[in-house]
Amino acid sequence: MEQTSSTTTPVSPADKSADEKFIQVKDYSFFYSGAQALFDLNMDIPKSQITALIGPSGCGKSTLLRNFNRMNDLIEGVSHEGDIIVNGQSLYDPLLEVIALRKRIGMVFQKSNPFPKSIYENIVYALRVSGQNNKQVLDEVVETSLKAAALWDEVKDRLNTSALGLSGGQMQRLCIARAIANRPEILLMDEPCSALDPIATAKIEELMLQLKDDFTIVIVTHSMQQASRVSDLTAFFYLGKLIEFGETKELFTNPKVKRTEDYISGRFG
Repeated sequence: MEQTSSTTTPVSPADKSADEKFIQVKDYSFFYSGAQALFDLNMDIPKSQITALIGPSGCGKSTLLRNFNRMNDLIEGVSHEGDIIVNGQSLYDPLLEVIALRKRIGMVFQKSNPFPKSIYENIVYALRVSGQNNKQVLDEVVETSLKAAALWDEVKDRLNTSALGLSGGQMQRLCIARAIANRPEILLMDEPCSALDPIATAKIEELMLQLKDDFTIVIVTHSMQQASRVSDLTAFFYLGKLIEFGETKELFTNPKVKRTEDYISGRFG
């Protein structure tokens, strides 16, 4: 299989609009206590689309995802080279407040993690922390967020009951509602369906497709089927390197790199 230029070959940033390079990864490498986990990555992630990061376990996809909101800063001994730019601003700008950054970039984890509070208080938690206590404002945020997460009709009559009483799929949608309550620009999703049954997974996938009109979504998934169903673009990682990146349909039907073809066809990984 030839590795020639194609629709999956990244276009130079000069040829792209600002929306097409909403998140820019530039010559980016990342290290855990000196051990290199990501190698010289370059990719442009467009606005208001779903970009899937795929690859075998340990290939660096979750590491990259967690660098988009600098969650890896919480690990001792990490370092990086290169840059990640979001909407024109470097994530490593010394004037950038990391807490403010995480309000702009919401995150949903592999395992749903609702707080041991009511459904209502889960949604408004971040707003209360930032000093918002106006009940009318909070009520509107709760309703808007739960509707956006396709959960409002299921929980509107029990907002003051514990979130821990929800089903697994409902908990994950609650976590999505909580993540978007601050109206972030970007929603990061780290294997959000891996612990869910097929019915709950289908609801989350349908929800993602609805949310991309309002949010730029980056999802890590081990499921080739999920990536092909929901994403507009797919990036394949292997051993910390970006092997191929392009439109999902093209990458899955006509990969230009043999290693990509081997992975998506199940020959390794």
